[in-house]
Amino acid sequence: MEQRAAHGLKHVFSLPVIVASLGYFVDIYDLVLFSIVRVPSLKSLGLSGKELIDYGVFLLNMQMAGMLLGGILWGVLGDRKGRLKIMFGSIFIYSVANILNGMATSLPAYAALRFIAGVGLAGELGAGITLVSEVLHTSVRGYGTMLVASVGVSGAILANIIANASDWRHAFIIGGILGLLLLIARISVAESGMFKAMDKKAGVSRGNLLALFTNGKRFFRYLNSILIGVPIWFVVGVLITFSPEFAVKLGTTGPVSAGNAVMFCYLGLVFGDLSSGLLSQLLKSRKKVVLLFMVLTLAAVALYFLQGSRSPAFFYGVCLVLGFASGYWAIFVTVAAEQFGTNLRATVATTVPNFVRGMVVPITLLFQLFRQYFGLEGGALAVGAICAIAAFIALASLEETFHKDLDYYEEFP
Repeated sequence: MEQRAAHGLKHVFSLPVIVASLGYFVDIYDLVLFSIVRVPSLKSLGLSGKELIDYGVFLLNMQMAGMLLGGILWGVLGDRKGRLKIMFGSIFIYSVANILNGMATSLPAYAALRFIAGVGLAGELGAGITLVSEVLHTSVRGYGTMLVASVGVSGAILANIIANASDWRHAFIIGGILGLLLLIARISVAESGMFKAMDKKAGVSRGNLLALFTNGKRFFRYLNSILIGVPIWFVVGVLITFSPEFAVKLGTTGPVSAGNAVMFCYLGLVFGDLSSGLLSQLLKSRKKVVLLFMVLTLAAVALYFLQGSRSPAFFYGVCLVLGFASGYWAIFVTVAAEQFGTNLRATVATTVPNFVRGMVVPITLLFQLFRQYFGLEGGALAVGAICAIAAFIALASLEETFHKDLDYYEEFP
């Protein structure tokens, strides 16, 4: 067993894992770029004041709606056509969309390209996590997914650096070019052995999305896999994206940049994903680590709203803490992938994180509604409470998957 684990540990730094990590790096760069350039890009299109929030929410929701559609599309194709093919297709679509986004001159064009980019962005993480989970030994696959997420979220740091050093249009174009360059690195990556074996097996139903909804136990396994990740995107989609507005309301003594807030949050996410991944390997448990980090997220949200009239530097420090506390994204996606058989794994691993990202749509809509009655802070706290309660209930219902053998198929009637 020790020899097999050691052999597996060497594969943590294999080409499939490295390429999946770089793919997620570009994915995160493009995913958070809009949050960073929201204000300057909308101002350049002639918007101001309250429109920066209202149209910012609209464009963010367009991107997330695209990710919902893309999550379904790429997930089904991943189980039917292979993990690698959707990684190629998805990155090509969002790369081209981002290059064109850098040339957008109107709000409708901006919105359409955010939607198309969202469709493309949806395929990257799920395909990468599925591939890594299937090529690594059971005892070390947590290290592989940890590496993918940790390298990936650091893409947000590069996005902020480039956005601050250049025009917002150039930042989008650079992201698209990085994606196209990544396609070259993907050419030599091999397909998952588990998928190849399934591909040769006759009579196995693959990528059957409806099967997730036609069986009660399977449906709740799927729903609970989604709900445990919702607090992460409440933090990113509300508290970090609209940090300039929250900073004013909280009495921060100077202006706060959304780009810097995103950068510090994702810097925290890097260390959070590294820590949660290592801890899950040490404790040999996914659920215990997810529970710990969900509790840490509650504490970090409390700190965010109780910080008072502090400096922008302190505010960014809180964003760093928020990022670390919500840094269980890799474990969350791994849990989802490990819950299902090979013939549904890509469908689940691709749709689950995108449904969580897509939850930003109802989360921000609820936030818009609640803030009319409870104010900016009260509205955010109400939405956050709903997300947290749902996540804790969902986690209690999921099985532990650390030692689970993934070489099996879901059986459908």
